[in-house]
Amino acid sequence: MTLGAVLYEPGVRMRHVYFPTTAIVSLLYVMENGASAEIAIVGNEGMLGISLFMGGETTPSRAVVQSAGYGFRLEAQLLKEEFGRFGPMMHLLLRYTQALITQMAQTAVCNRHHSVDQQLCRWLLLSLDRLSSSEVSMTQELIANMLGVRREGVTEAAGKLQDAGLIRYRRGKITVLDRPALEARSCECYQVVKTEFDRLLPYVAG
Repeated sequence: MTLGAVLYEPGVRMRHVYFPTTAIVSLLYVMENGASAEIAIVGNEGMLGISLFMGGETTPSRAVVQSAGYGFRLEAQLLKEEFGRFGPMMHLLLRYTQALITQMAQTAVCNRHHSVDQQLCRWLLLSLDRLSSSEVSMTQELIANMLGVRREGVTEAAGKLQDAGLIRYRRGKITVLDRPALEARSCECYQVVKTEFDRLLPYVAG
C-alpha cells in the first residue's frame, strides 16, 4: 500500500476488502469544493470495507493510504459469504464496526470542540498505536488535509509540540520523543477511542 494510494472512492462499488498490517489508511469525507477531513483511521487493528456486510456496496467516504506499508486484500464476495455463516467472523466484524463508529463520532466532536494542538496530539497517538515505531511519515500539508484545518495551524501546533520536547519534526517525518507527555496534552478523545477498542477487541488492541 503506497503513500497516497486511493483504495475506495465515494459511490464506487467495492470489489475488495482490505486488512492493513503495517500500513495506515485514512477514511476521508470530501466536500464539493474539494476540501476534506478525516473521519477515522484504520491500521492493523481493523479492516476497510464494512459497507459490504452492513448492507451496502458503496461508501460516501474516500479511503487513502496515509502511511505506506503492507496489508491483505480479500475479494468482497468471500467476506460476505463468511459473514453470512453467522459465526465468529461475523461477531468480530460487528464489534470492530462498533469501535469504528465510536472513533468516527469522537473525531467529529474533537474537530468541533478542541484546539488544533489537541487534534494533532490525538491524531499522532492513534497513528502510533497502529505503527511499530515512534516515527510517522507525513507532511504538514497532508496532516492539515486530514484534520480539515489550514496548514499554518498545523505548522504552529507542531512547532509548539517540538519546542516542548514532545516531538521532532523534519523532512516530512514526525518522531515522538515523549509519548506520556503527548497523551497528557491530548484531549480526552484519544482515550475514549482507545478504551472502546480495548474493550471490544481485547486480543488485538495494543
